[in-house]
Amino acid sequence: MDTWAVVAVGAVALVLALALPAVVRPLLVRAGVLDVPNARSSHQTPTIRGMGITTAVALPAALVVALFLPQGSVNATQARATLIVILLVSISSAAIGWVEDIRGLAITVRAGLQLAVGALATAAVAVIDPGAQQLWWIPAGAVAVAAYINVTNFMDGMNGISGSHGLLVGGFYAFGGAVTGHQWLVYTGVAIAAAFAGFLPWNLGRNKVFMGDVGSYLLGASISVTAMAAFLAHVPVEYIFSPVLIYLVDTFVTFLRRLLAGERWYASHRQHVYQRLNIVGLSHLQATGVVCIATVAVGILGIVAAQGSSVVQIAATALCVLVVLLYLRTPTLFQRHLLRRAGANGQ
Repeated sequence: MDTWAVVAVGAVALVLALALPAVVRPLLVRAGVLDVPNARSSHQTPTIRGMGITTAVALPAALVVALFLPQGSVNATQARATLIVILLVSISSAAIGWVEDIRGLAITVRAGLQLAVGALATAAVAVIDPGAQQLWWIPAGAVAVAAYINVTNFMDGMNGISGSHGLLVGGFYAFGGAVTGHQWLVYTGVAIAAAFAGFLPWNLGRNKVFMGDVGSYLLGASISVTAMAAFLAHVPVEYIFSPVLIYLVDTFVTFLRRLLAGERWYASHRQHVYQRLNIVGLSHLQATGVVCIATVAVGILGIVAAQGSSVVQIAATALCVLVVLLYLRTPTLFQRHLLRRAGANGQ
């Protein structure tokens, strides 16, 4: 692996993500692009959103740089073609999110565009990889990409959570690429990690800004299409699936709970695990920290499972399930802890 090439990709993404908001923020203020609190929000005052447009420049720029760098031992033409697909999907998904931020889109239009992006991306990857040229991949990939775009959009309701997710998942994907010899996956993982890491200081600083749909759509699309391409390139599923498991479980369990309760699943709410952590008394950073710790834990267990014997794989999988179940219980556990501490302080 060419270390300096990887550093160059990360540096481009990080520098642009850190610097561009200084230029874009005044423009968003002037345009009045504000996130007004609703039933899903964890903030109380209107806050500038749409800052994800800077990440939507930083990430594609880093991928463009990666196109001109060494591609390792795999087929260089195939690797560059995969990077181009990820680049185009990232740009198009961010564009859909930007329109949603500025003008709004009907849910049917939004879903149709997301599915179209996913279908075209899957078809392109199938053409690139001769071993994946099966028509059933196209609808499966379309649903997977559209679904994860919505997962990251639903989970983007707290300071630091989306930037941290991009940083962690990108890092795990880069590791998976390094271990399996897929240089394009290393470049993409580093670009995702660095681009979203660069957003964090702006999101967590005193004058907070939100990435908006442009950023959350970019996050979901870049991760999902990278995961799909890695899966079709025979990267072990543990490297791909484990880093996104907490986001998937949080969204699915919340969706199922609301569906069984007869609630409108698409309506704004604050019933995700990370939101309930905030409701019971944890700060944004503390709740985000819980999500990050759980993500790191299942990500590491996924690596252990991928590299271990059958016995180790079973043990790592069992521990992964335990971490997921514990994560789902964290709002109740923290509520009990905070109540006991309040009671002790009151005595």
